[in-house]
Amino acid sequence: MTTPVYVTGMSVTAPTGLGLEPFWDGLLAGRSGIAPLTRFDTTRFPATLAGQITGFEAADHLPSRLLPQTDVSTRLALVTADWALAHAKVDPSTLTDYDMGVVTSNAAGGFEFTHREFQKLWSVGSQAVSVYESFAWFYAVNTGQISIRNGMRGPSSALVAEQAGGLDAIGHARRTVRRGTPLVLTGGVDSALDPWGWISQIAGGRVSRATDPARAYLPFDAAAAGYVPGEGGAVLVLEDAAAARSRGVQAVHGEIAGYASTFDPPPGSERPPGLRRAAELALADAGVSPAEVDVVFADALGVAGPDRAEAEAITGVFGPHGVPVTAPKSLYGRLYSGGGPADVVTALLAIRDGVIPGTAGTAEVPDDYAIDLVRGPARPAPVSTALILARGLWGFNAAVVVRAV
Repeated sequence: MTTPVYVTGMSVTAPTGLGLEPFWDGLLAGRSGIAPLTRFDTTRFPATLAGQITGFEAADHLPSRLLPQTDVSTRLALVTADWALAHAKVDPSTLTDYDMGVVTSNAAGGFEFTHREFQKLWSVGSQAVSVYESFAWFYAVNTGQISIRNGMRGPSSALVAEQAGGLDAIGHARRTVRRGTPLVLTGGVDSALDPWGWISQIAGGRVSRATDPARAYLPFDAAAAGYVPGEGGAVLVLEDAAAARSRGVQAVHGEIAGYASTFDPPPGSERPPGLRRAAELALADAGVSPAEVDVVFADALGVAGPDRAEAEAITGVFGPHGVPVTAPKSLYGRLYSGGGPADVVTALLAIRDGVIPGTAGTAEVPDDYAIDLVRGPARPAPVSTALILARGLWGFNAAVVVRAV
């Protein structure tokens, strides 16, 4: 029998709220975090809206020695990890260092940090470049910095699979726990809202160019015309059931019951995309039938073709209008590696409170999508099992099943 892996702590930093309850309250109230990007002058850029975190001062949460060596994404990751540990009532100094691991995902690396240093290199010379550039840009830096800060020396990893990567990190963290590491911090955080990062996102051709925040990101809508990038993410504390009991854990927020990943066939192939197969494999891994799933948290790219393909995957598993579907990320944007973990946390909160947050903005879902999209206000409903989907650029697909304990 496989070992249950429980979520004993979690937290979020997102444009709709800093911390678990502010984030959740913002979703239920329908408060949007999408607004004009203000970190730099966007007047010459074709896209100007973003899910930007405001009101976060890293110096209020982190020691001064860490500030010169960290990108904004790493600062957010460190603070989110601190909050998740506090939520789990974990004091790492009281546990064995090799019994704690860290598995995170990152899609953009330390974008703002590294391009600031490049600007110094080009305009001043190599002597002006920070020595911390040697690692602050790297995709694994969040795992490393969280590990160092908390004395976690157990098996640790970093995964890169764009939007799907955050779910991959959670799946790998569950595997790490089952292999014998009692506690693993996992999740993903991303930020690339500097000029170089912004233009690199626009270059993908799928970023919304709308100027009205309320109509910019419309998943599954007939008028869908792109997504809005955001920053932030979520971190969860995963523990072996026996280890959690021995630690005296009083509150378990849910179980990571199933996980799967697939890869799409090459363009032009007659084989179908891999998202449906990822969903089916994750359900099988959890021992859950489609009829037992209470809600699907969709990847929800907000682009007509991929939205239609995802709707087909969902109806292929659950049947037409067979399960409530939601995409609360329409309030804060796509967070890349942070998007999947934020949806996992949202699903666990939906289980806790018996309510499904809605998909903001979306008004007209094409009839042939045949999905029961939760739109507008949150929908009260008993939730015990949820499926979370994510797709990354170049064909990555991932799915996670969470359920009540």
